[in-house]
Amino acid sequence: MGSQTQSQELHVVDFTDENTKKPGTDAWLSACSVVRTALEDNGFFMARYDKVGKELCDSVVSAVEELFDLPVETKAQKTSEKLFHGYLGQVSWLPLYESVGIDDPLTLLGCQKFGHIMWPEGNHRFCESINEYSKLLGELDHMAKRMVFESYGVDMQRCDSFIESNDYLLRCMMYRTPQTGEIDLGLQPHSDLTITSIVHQLNNLNGLEIKLKDGEWKGIDASPSSFVVMAGDAFNVWSNGRIRPCEHRVTMNAKKTRYSMGLFSFGGNKVMRIPEELVNKQHPLRYKPLFDHYEYLRFYDKEKIKEPYSRIQAHCGISTLQ
Repeated sequence: MGSQTQSQELHVVDFTDENTKKPGTDAWLSACSVVRTALEDNGFFMARYDKVGKELCDSVVSAVEELFDLPVETKAQKTSEKLFHGYLGQVSWLPLYESVGIDDPLTLLGCQKFGHIMWPEGNHRFCESINEYSKLLGELDHMAKRMVFESYGVDMQRCDSFIESNDYLLRCMMYRTPQTGEIDLGLQPHSDLTITSIVHQLNNLNGLEIKLKDGEWKGIDASPSSFVVMAGDAFNVWSNGRIRPCEHRVTMNAKKTRYSMGLFSFGGNKVMRIPEELVNKQHPLRYKPLFDHYEYLRFYDKEKIKEPYSRIQAHCGISTLQ
C-alpha cells in the first residue's frame, strides 16, 4: 500500500514506492484519496520521498550555512521584483528567524542570477546544489498537484497547463537558538499565501508544528526523507473552498542552529480559474471564479489581514446574502 494514516492524524504518502508515482495503479489511486482527504481535513500531508540523498542534503546544508554567513547588507539585497520573495530577518518580534528567498530555483539560470547577486564573482557549487535540490522538490510538488486534480476528476491536460504556469520560490530559513530571556517562538502561527508549500526540516532538527482541524498543535518529526506538503490560501480558492489552508508555526527548542527549506508555488502571470468540476449544488461557487495570485499578494501587503479565511473572503469572496 502506497499510503496510510498515522496515529489517525498524520496522513502519509509513500513516494518511495514506485507504484505510487504511476497513474492508474492501485497505489496511485489510494494515494490520490489520501492526499485529498488530508488537504481537506488539515491542509497538509506527509510525503516519504527518498530522491534527496545524504550527499545532496549535506551539500545543501553547507550551501545554506555559507549563505547565512554573508553580511546582512548582502543578504538583504533586492533579488526579485515580486512581493515577499526577498530577505526576511532582523525583526524585533521574531528575533530567532531569518530567511532568504531564491526566485525561479527550478532553473539553473534562476539560481545563478541569485548567486551572482550574493557573490559577484559567482558561486557555482552553491547554484548547482540548490538547483538540483529544488528540481527534486519540484517533482514532488507536481506529483501532489496531479493527485489533487485526479481525485477531483479535473481534466489532467488542464493540470499540466496549471503546473506549467506556476512560479516557484525556494526560501532558505534559519532559526538560531534563543538567548537568555528570549521566548522560543521561531515563527508565528500563519498560513502561506501560496498554492502549495513543501517544507523540509533540512538538518533534522524538530520545530515545525501544524494546527489540526480539532485545534490541536502537532509537532512534525524531522527526517531526511520526510517532506511536509502544505496547502496555501490560493489552493483553497482554486478548490472552491474545499482544501484547507494549513496553519503552522515553528517552536525553536533545538540546541543548535536549525535550517529549514520551503519550496513555494504561485499562480504566475496566468489568472487561475476555479474548475467547473468543483462547483455544484453541494458546493456552490464560493469565490470569484478568476484569481490573480500576485494581485492577492498586493492585497495582503496592503491590508495585512492575519486570519486566512478572513483575508481570502475579503479579497475574492462571493456574498451568500440574497
